Amino acid sequence: MSKEIKFIDTTVRDGHLSLWALNMRTGMMLSVLPHLDEAGFDAIEFFLPMVQIKKMGKELGEDALEWLKRGAALNTKTELRLHGGIHPGLALIPRSISRLLAEMVVAHGVAVTRISSSWNDFPELVPEMEELTKIGYKSVVNVIYSESPKHTDDYFRERIRQAAALKPYRICFKDVGGLLTPERTRQLLPIFLEAAGDVEIEFHAHCNNGLAPLNALEVAKGGIKYIHTSVPPLANGTSQPSVFNVAQNLRALGFDTAIDEEALAPVVEKLTTIAQRQHLPMGHPRLFDQSIYNHQVPGGMISNLQYQLRLVGMEDRLQETLEEVVRVRAEFGYPIMVTPLAQFVGSQAAINVIVGERYKQVSDEVIQYALGHWGREPVTDMDQEVRANILNRSRAGEWARWERPDPTVEEVRRKYGENVSDEELVLRLYGGQEALNTMGRSSEPEDFLSARQPIVTLIDQLTKRRAFKHVVVEKGGMSLTAHGSGQDRGP
Repeated sequence: MSKEIKFIDTTVRDGHLSLWALNMRTGMMLSVLPHLDEAGFDAIEFFLPMVQIKKMGKELGEDALEWLKRGAALNTKTELRLHGGIHPGLALIPRSISRLLAEMVVAHGVAVTRISSSWNDFPELVPEMEELTKIGYKSVVNVIYSESPKHTDDYFRERIRQAAALKPYRICFKDVGGLLTPERTRQLLPIFLEAAGDVEIEFHAHCNNGLAPLNALEVAKGGIKYIHTSVPPLANGTSQPSVFNVAQNLRALGFDTAIDEEALAPVVEKLTTIAQRQHLPMGHPRLFDQSIYNHQVPGGMISNLQYQLRLVGMEDRLQETLEEVVRVRAEFGYPIMVTPLAQFVGSQAAINVIVGERYKQVSDEVIQYALGHWGREPVTDMDQEVRANILNRSRAGEWARWERPDPTVEEVRRKYGENVSDEELVLRLYGGQEALNTMGRSSEPEDFLSARQPIVTLIDQLTKRRAFKHVVVEKGGMSLTAHGSGQDRGP
């Protein structure tokens, strides 16, 4: 058994998503990418187009395709990865446009992607895999861990064999909910390794319950040599374990770690500075919480449930809603609590509590779920009385007759004009017109790390207030005096 452990970095992808809600701007990511590239990672997770294009355009005023182009050009040593495939679910994005985007990404040298089936339904993933291979991708296939009466050892043995039958580049043992314990990890490892055959395995886990750093050690001891980590302050919390902590503990166990930690010191320094200046959270280790194993709601989604309840003056009923989540999940056939299935379960539980009658109101997505539009298993695995209740309404008939439109790129282009570029088509379809309208100049690292920024920020804040006669700031040989009127203009 090899004693060398290699790391896949998630800092500018899942660490960014988990802790900063994709609020990293282009300049922030460009400031740390060269250091990540020098550190010796096996790969760097890099681009999440399905949500990043809209987020960066609409909320941050930047073009995510600029991050793709500039980041890929800046990176010279380490494999970069796309996250996600070309099947957009029921999102109103034509498959031809998703394929066009995938072709654009691979053209910039990003030729590995990590893909999932929310149900671990790998026969359904065959067309996706074949199409990605034709475009030029190597696919890492997630096998997602979950806990329920259906997620037994035999379940995982069967699903891993199905994943391996796709002949992927690798299989990723993924614990998105942070549910694994060291004991359960040790139980499942022999099953994973035997069922995967000659396909190599990676390990990806979130720290929601504080156990992912321990589980990373267990998988290494069990024979997995690729582990996903992040760099603080975008590690821990709901993100992946810190590469420093995992590497240090693996060395104490006698492993070799293929990582240059000194090269990562500037990443910590720069991200910490950005977090402090932009008021972004820093990840910290979490305490163990047994209640997570009951509802299995991801941490970020709990805050969304609180928001839904707050809107109707029922924030004090969060615990009741989490208990309802347990019932709804069982009635829905024990879906894995991962996007988008977790949102369907959580939102329906909140609706049941708010309305006061179970399933009196349901969303379009829940109707689609019961019809099998989001996977085959609900049709057979749902509580059939609940399913009949959901489908016993006129809206269900409309969705039962729905067929997904599948226009070609040429047909989509005619809608916006024959001279519209491929890039603009992608930005329009993924981000929407509002996102396209708000895009401006992509930011630079100096926008967030310049030594002049603190004084500029101070002056900007002083211009907004007048409740002082004068303020004097002295440092070294420099003196700055600001005079005020003594009267505050208010906010």
